[in-house]
Amino acid sequence: MAKITGALEYHSSGRKGKIEVISSKPCLTSRDLSLAYSPGVAEPCLEIEKNPEDAYQYTAKGNLVAVVSNGTAVLGLGNIGALAGKPVMEGKGVLFKRFADIDVFDIELNSENPDEIIRACQLLEPTFGGINLEDIKAPECFYIEEELKKTMNIPVFHDDQHGTAIISSAALINALELIGKKIEEIRIVVNGAGASAIACANLAISLGVKREKLIMCDTKGVIYRGRVEGMNKYKERFAADTPLRTLEEAASGADVLFGLSSKGAFTQEMVRKMAANPIIFALANPDPEITPEDARAVRGDVLIATGRSDYPNQVNNVLGFPFIFRGALDVRATTINEEMKKAAVFALAGLAREECPDSVCRAYGNVKFSFGRDYIIPKPFDPRALLRVAPAIAKAAMDSGVARQPIADMDKYVEQLESLQGKAKETMRLIINKAKSDPKRIVFPEGDNEKILRAVQILIEEGIAKPILIGNRDKINAKMEELGLDLNGSVQIIDPANCDQADDYAQELFRLRQRKGLTLTEARRILTRKSRTHFGCMMVRQGDADTLLSGIDTHYPETIRPALEVIGKQPGLSSVHGLYMMVFKKRIFLLADTTVCIEPTAEELAETAILAAEKAQMLDIDPTIAMLSFSNFGSVQHPQALKVKKATEIVKEKAPGLVIDGEMQSDTAVVTEILQKSFPFASLKEAANILIFPDLNSGNICYKLLHHLGEAEAIGPILMGMKKPVHVLQRGDDVDDIVNMAAIAVVDAQIS
Repeated sequence: MAKITGALEYHSSGRKGKIEVISSKPCLTSRDLSLAYSPGVAEPCLEIEKNPEDAYQYTAKGNLVAVVSNGTAVLGLGNIGALAGKPVMEGKGVLFKRFADIDVFDIELNSENPDEIIRACQLLEPTFGGINLEDIKAPECFYIEEELKKTMNIPVFHDDQHGTAIISSAALINALELIGKKIEEIRIVVNGAGASAIACANLAISLGVKREKLIMCDTKGVIYRGRVEGMNKYKERFAADTPLRTLEEAASGADVLFGLSSKGAFTQEMVRKMAANPIIFALANPDPEITPEDARAVRGDVLIATGRSDYPNQVNNVLGFPFIFRGALDVRATTINEEMKKAAVFALAGLAREECPDSVCRAYGNVKFSFGRDYIIPKPFDPRALLRVAPAIAKAAMDSGVARQPIADMDKYVEQLESLQGKAKETMRLIINKAKSDPKRIVFPEGDNEKILRAVQILIEEGIAKPILIGNRDKINAKMEELGLDLNGSVQIIDPANCDQADDYAQELFRLRQRKGLTLTEARRILTRKSRTHFGCMMVRQGDADTLLSGIDTHYPETIRPALEVIGKQPGLSSVHGLYMMVFKKRIFLLADTTVCIEPTAEELAETAILAAEKAQMLDIDPTIAMLSFSNFGSVQHPQALKVKKATEIVKEKAPGLVIDGEMQSDTAVVTEILQKSFPFASLKEAANILIFPDLNSGNICYKLLHHLGEAEAIGPILMGMKKPVHVLQRGDDVDDIVNMAAIAVVDAQIS
């Protein structure tokens, strides 16, 4: 196996290895210690003694999986032993946590005796909610899993078998769909007779492949009825009544060639002799049985998948096991059965047919993925896999009677899964649900933009908004056809050049701007030929739309300026203001002004604070405001600090109900201990959630640093202070960003 530069340093630098245990409860005070351990810990112990199911209530059991291995079949390395396999098992734990927020203890057992491994797992049952068997050689792995499933009351899953089978079966279903063949009619050859090969064959049969049309081969050739050499009871189940004796003979005329064997096992001659539109899954790692280049060199109609990330159609187990266990744990399933595995297959197959998010495309070098011969299985980093597979597993467990804690509301469960992907997902789901309760008309001036159109499809499908697209109708329709979107029946398209309201809008724009040098002729030209943003803002002004979202193709000022000219700021305000919502793993902060006011006065800072509090309440956030400076409560008598102090006094006078204080330094604002110990007189008693910056320099710099270095998700910019809601997109925003901002715009319109 080729060495990977930096791998040893990666594993050895800093804290050794890849995992650590972190307390999920505070343990800072003597009281915390008395609750975490003696004497307080006795109470949950006694409750569990009375009712063992309470272990799921008072311990981590329900979210804890054991990754168990003896290191006898480590992928690509073979029998390297339990200790040498430990880095792989730690890595498996990282993947469980990263993709499904499941905690893992890796258990390396120094034994090749299957009965000892079985007994060890049985003794560990009180500790874990599930067991993932890993890198145990065949045929022992079959016996171990079978015995554990018979004797244990928690899910036991050998990922080397079933993970590969599930992912590749999803790919097979989609491949057959693309080439127009039925699963019950195909002839399939499986090369390999180890754990993954036998599992793939079993699942393929379960999905509809005829047993008599499946040939399995190993290093000694076809597994046929009557063969003695190299056989065991698991291979015997696939012994075929056939005269074929070699892989080459079996591959001739086959529809599907399944490789779970070794590098170079498939030759170009085999590929050449396969049936029309052959499907090849060359899944040997790290090098496939045949490369896509070699296969396509002899067959232009071949559809091929590998286990490699540098080729299309990667069959990667990370698409399965985290989400399978997530769903199984969440319903306290007693096992992972055939129904659950098939549910995962169909969930993944269906996901590949959906439009691929921009975030996934970016992760793979901005390559566009759409269902086809080079995209038959979702990418491993697709965040939707959790939201599709885990619910499918949970439902199948409930339907098949192995769920001890059924889920009553599956939609709510999906929302809970979203929250596992970060606070931003949870926050945006709350906002989206609020938008869906009363969807508003939202106008998109950049109606022919690809990202806008794809976002509009989501807005319509989820019932978030009623989109209106501005642009040339023919151009928009052509773009929708190119993208495979069918929105004509559910979206309004307005072409300013052929709009009945255009003249009325021009008259109104002329009235607004006639004393600022604008003629009626120029007003007509702006609205019909020059600025679709002006046209969209006029729609909002005249009540033909409820809100506007623009800026994906333009610079920020080019959206703000038309909005100010046509709609204007709220009466009594000196300016409009910009806000960003910064979402960390466990906390949310609103930062303002980050985009508009360059050198605000004290009065403008006070406006920013009051408007930010209103936006927080709109988003169901209870506002607590810190007015930031380099000074702490008069510690520095400088004009900049005094400006912030004055702004704080103005807010307290105008909005006495708000919790606000300042001027204060940024660490004082966000660290409760500093506030309580050093400044007990402050109105703020705990960390603020709204941070008001003294100028645009500091606000803009801070939000961008937090986004890129602090790993906070930035949602915005949210424009504040307009008479009617208008919001701005950033150049480079992806489809998810557009959907999020549209939801915010709708909620804003609901209260305007």
